[in-house]
Amino acid sequence: MKIAQIAPLYEAVPPKFYGGTERVVAHLSDALTELGHEVTLFSSADAETKAELVPVRDQAIRLDPSPLKSDLAAHMAMLNEVRRMKDRFDILHFHTDIIHFPFFEDMADRTITTLHGRLDLKDLPECYRRWPKFPLVSISDSQRLALPFANWAATVYHGMPEALYRFNDKPEGYLAFLGRMSPEKGPDRAIAIAKALNMPLKMAAKVDAADAAWFAECIAPLLDHPLIEFIGEIGDADKSTFLGGASALLFPINWPEPFGLVMIEAMACGTPVVAYACGSAPEVIDDGLTGYLVRNETEAVEAVRRAVLLDRRDIRRRFERRFSATAMARGYLDLYADRLARCPFAPDLVPDEDFEDARAPFASIA
Repeated sequence: MKIAQIAPLYEAVPPKFYGGTERVVAHLSDALTELGHEVTLFSSADAETKAELVPVRDQAIRLDPSPLKSDLAAHMAMLNEVRRMKDRFDILHFHTDIIHFPFFEDMADRTITTLHGRLDLKDLPECYRRWPKFPLVSISDSQRLALPFANWAATVYHGMPEALYRFNDKPEGYLAFLGRMSPEKGPDRAIAIAKALNMPLKMAAKVDAADAAWFAECIAPLLDHPLIEFIGEIGDADKSTFLGGASALLFPINWPEPFGLVMIEAMACGTPVVAYACGSAPEVIDDGLTGYLVRNETEAVEAVRRAVLLDRRDIRRRFERRFSATAMARGYLDLYADRLARCPFAPDLVPDEDFEDARAPFASIA
């Protein structure tokens, strides 16, 4: 099967530091390629991939030091390139939210759009009513609740390569918090839980510009405590040590989390997760097996005491069974086959003689 993967351009594929969507696109593209499919990735030139790369920008937007840049222009240029090459693919798999809808309406039945973010936003319902032909993929069933009328084709859970993170059966007695320093992620809750347990808490987290004022006012003062260590933003290379050394990961969210990649990253290391039962958490965590679901701080404190007794090897096995990159890829392959079977006619694929031309603008960088 010839598959195009169209990534957002904000982060590298995979991200150098924090970033979920581009990380999933990287894992999916590699897994599909390993399964024998012809995968083409549309991304920035700093992508690292086993797929064929069509670089549409010299580097990811967040890594670009230029103070003057347009994310809209970058994505429009990418969509134009995808449109130019569309007949080379059986399936176009978009990870770009809704921006591609007006440009591919005439071939919506040959597309898949995975929605990676929250959907309870004011302007979204009318948009999905305006373009109902596009088959949509949710990354958890709970993500769909805000748009129950939308054209949902499937739910496919995220996955990661089994070898990406190392299993560790000898935790070092601290709690971990990994993600963003933002109100919805609950870093203040994590600090309160750690203090109640008198356990060290290591916090590896990104501070977005949008959250900087809240962080300075509400979180920074809480970090001046002997139990709390703020590490800052980390990448994949550091996560095995950080997550694997933790006795448990705290995931005290306060919003409808669409998936929560950090939960399965912890499971890959054998680390149990204690999460507030919001959004996707009840779908991702096997309560009592890979962690515990809680509703408040009191329950979280008790859950940590029980979580440290869970079988870390069983946690790792359950990750491999449910959340490997291969399991994710097979889920999408079933969906691709179903969509193609529904198409009124198979696409007339054209030769790839112009493929190198598509790479030309950034060939020296890719």
